[in-house]
Amino acid sequence: MISDLELAARVAGSDDQAAFQQLVERHQAAIRGFLRRLLSGDHGTADDLAQETFLIAYRKLGGWKGAGTLTSWLHTIAYRQFLQFRRKNQRQQVMAEPPDAGFDPGDAVDAEILLPRLMKQVSADERACLTLAYAAGLSHPEIVGVTGMPLGTVKSHISRGRQKLQQWLKDNDHSVQTAGPRPASEARHA
Repeated sequence: MISDLELAARVAGSDDQAAFQQLVERHQAAIRGFLRRLLSGDHGTADDLAQETFLIAYRKLGGWKGAGTLTSWLHTIAYRQFLQFRRKNQRQQVMAEPPDAGFDPGDAVDAEILLPRLMKQVSADERACLTLAYAAGLSHPEIVGVTGMPLGTVKSHISRGRQKLQQWLKDNDHSVQTAGPRPASEARHA
């Protein structure tokens, strides 16, 4: 299998569309999933931001020199797209009904239904750190690189976010693993 670095070099050097398509196919599920979690399940907006992420990546791929992983670099672009979207739309938000209104947790048998509701229980920063740690499997230093937050803040967001999610699950009669699995980032850089 051709490495991300080699594919990126082909794209940057000779505008190889097939190489870029391979990169997109390799990483699009992770980027879309990351953005969907950040946006609490808003698939349409997440898909739009993922597309913007890859357009930016295509234009700037020559600037990626292989320092860090392409995955981290793409997550950084996606996170910045999310922040830009959030800033732009923060002023337009009207008070919506509370996230739990009309929701019976006993009906949530599918993780696709429960996950967006769970992610609304934590702040956007906690959601970003949790998603990068658990879903993307990034280490704490990689999360620092993606978000620009200090290491201690990243660790705090992961810890606080996990506690909030565990408490919500407990309060809503869902089984909770009190210890919970540790994300790869904690196992590598505890």
